[in-house]
Amino acid sequence: MTATLCSFNLMFSMEKRASPEISSAESHQFIENWIHVQDSLKRRLVTEDDFTWKLPKPTSTATVRGRIEEGDDKHVLKYVGGVDVSFSKDDPSVACGTIVVLDLGTLEVVYDDYSVVRLQTPYVPGFLAFREAPVLLKLLEKMKNSAHPFYPQLLMVDGNGLLHPRGFGLACHLGVLANIPTIGIGKTLHHVDGLTQSGVRELLEAKGNLTEDFIALTGYSGQTLGVAMRSTESSLKPIFVSIGHRVSLDTAIIIIKMTCNYRVPEPVRQADIRSRQYLQKHQWR
Repeated sequence: MTATLCSFNLMFSMEKRASPEISSAESHQFIENWIHVQDSLKRRLVTEDDFTWKLPKPTSTATVRGRIEEGDDKHVLKYVGGVDVSFSKDDPSVACGTIVVLDLGTLEVVYDDYSVVRLQTPYVPGFLAFREAPVLLKLLEKMKNSAHPFYPQLLMVDGNGLLHPRGFGLACHLGVLANIPTIGIGKTLHHVDGLTQSGVRELLEAKGNLTEDFIALTGYSGQTLGVAMRSTESSLKPIFVSIGHRVSLDTAIIIIKMTCNYRVPEPVRQADIRSRQYLQKHQWR
């Protein structure tokens, strides 16, 4: 816990000090510091299943969504969170971080919260987490400090996990700092380890009518970084799923299938919708 707080305090102090108007020399120093923090957090990353809950039992062979048996809800995955950060079109430094929690059995939102903030940290490719993670961590900490009964057992992040230029995207970063199982949900593909959007599209088209609705994203290095997945039968565009923290890729795929009514899993979809709505309401004040 102490190591987590130290990492977060260092990250937060850099966020407060950073500015979009910093010099190139200062920017270089910030990036060097971020690399150091990122590498430190990466050493604590867990890429296998590491949780106390079980997956719900399927309700039937015709559906993937499961049911939670009476008296077993404390030991079965029930509360799945989603987080997203939206930015103002008029002022990109104004952002709204949002968390939602859904009941996995019904996919109904049982909790949501948001925070509109002015960010000082500039966007630097490969280091998005240093810009977005602090606001999301505060929303999680608010729930945890109040011992909220709907605190998520697992978190879906609108952002990548291992499928990232430095192998440590927002889903990994947030998962390690909050010590919570996370899954990365990307809507576009990073060109990582030889993977390209056009190449993945060709692979998906080549699959034709095969039974599996996803393909492994294996880079030139031979490492599988995630999967490209058509989450529903009507989805033309894939989503890009990757390990965040404490959830294996196989388990992540199963859970994603339980939460998709549309292309994007419902926890992330709801977080995205509400984040933009809250930001719009804030701007009209």
